[in-house]
Amino acid sequence: MTMGKIIFYEDRNFQGRSYEASSDCSDMSSYLSRCHSCRVESGCFMLYDRPNYMGNQYFVRRGEYSDYQRMGMSDCIRSSRMIPMYKGNYRMRIYERENFGGQMHELMDDCDNMMDRYRMSDCQSCNVMDGHWLMYEQPHYRGRQMYMRPGEYKSFREMGMSNMKFMSMKRIMDSSY
Repeated sequence: MTMGKIIFYEDRNFQGRSYEASSDCSDMSSYLSRCHSCRVESGCFMLYDRPNYMGNQYFVRRGEYSDYQRMGMSDCIRSSRMIPMYKGNYRMRIYERENFGGQMHELMDDCDNMMDRYRMSDCQSCNVMDGHWLMYEQPHYRGRQMYMRPGEYKSFREMGMSNMKFMSMKRIMDSSY
């Protein structure tokens, strides 16, 4: 299994002090006073603009990310989570309402527009049975993102996503690495 490796930098364009990580980091301030750029050498990571994996999220894979603002971060990078490599089936149930209520659909592949595909205008809870997924607030994998790993998510509102509607979903596949 390939481990991920990411290097964080205090300033834009990979300048200033740096910190290298190969696992989750719940609070970047333990290592850097701020984090404005990063370089992913291997693997995939979710970046967050608040400590403890909260706030706006941004998916990164191998490559260079020279400016946190271009990633949609309102503040600098404050925490990161490594996304484990996964080989297997993908399966997720999405629900129209909280607590797995209302209309339900099961996904086993990407969905670029939930409204067109299922005539479902909102998704407020889900159950990820297999694989790792990214949910996007706009169709065609655009807008703010949320990382979903296997588990039950009974209320996106209670997770701090009360003003977001998820309109597309994408599997994080081996090709992402």
